[in-house]
Amino acid sequence: MPTHRRARSQEAKQQRAEDLLDAARSLATGTGGVRCLTLAAVTEAAGLHPSAIRRYFDSKEELLLELAEREWVDWREEVLRRARVATGLSPEATAEALVSGLIARPLLCDLFTHIPLSLEGEVPLERARRYKELSFASVVAMSEALAEAGAMTAPQVADLIAATAAQTAHAWQIAHPTATLATLYEQNPELSHPAREFEARVRRLLRATARGLTYPGEAPPVP
Repeated sequence: MPTHRRARSQEAKQQRAEDLLDAARSLATGTGGVRCLTLAAVTEAAGLHPSAIRRYFDSKEELLLELAEREWVDWREEVLRRARVATGLSPEATAEALVSGLIARPLLCDLFTHIPLSLEGEVPLERARRYKELSFASVVAMSEALAEAGAMTAPQVADLIAATAAQTAHAWQIAHPTATLATLYEQNPELSHPAREFEARVRRLLRATARGLTYPGEAPPVP
């Protein structure tokens, strides 16, 4: 792929950044996922010199955190859209509104593993603050909208969102094994069933979680 000349205008610089983000998104949703992504591969796919990325992102972690923010916004807006046209959502239906929107965003499912492990802790303080503020505000907006549309309270929905992110991240990694585990599953199919039922497993666990959060005997949250 040809290498682009250095961007001079602000518009050209913004386009270069978008090219890098598009390349990272494409590569991260391909074979291997986020864990196999390298800056060298991203710059090559974007048609830029390997050193050029530092003009737009300080690190791979910052680039991926930017993608995570955009994925959060897309998930939030999908949930809010569903909430606006819904009434009387049961706990199970509330879980479905969250799960279906997240499963439709495979990159976010993958990124939810890496955000707490490395991404938000390996960027400058203000960049981490910006991500936290966006994700926290998204949880509040989703929680309030789904609470208004259904039987769960906003704090219960917030807990359900946390569980949704955690369960989906865990299940996603199992469903997309490394080469070693893929070989293991070929040799021992009886060990592979969690990897083969990603969506069904996540939906089952989150419906149960939603029911549990609204069970009459649930202890109130500790202040």
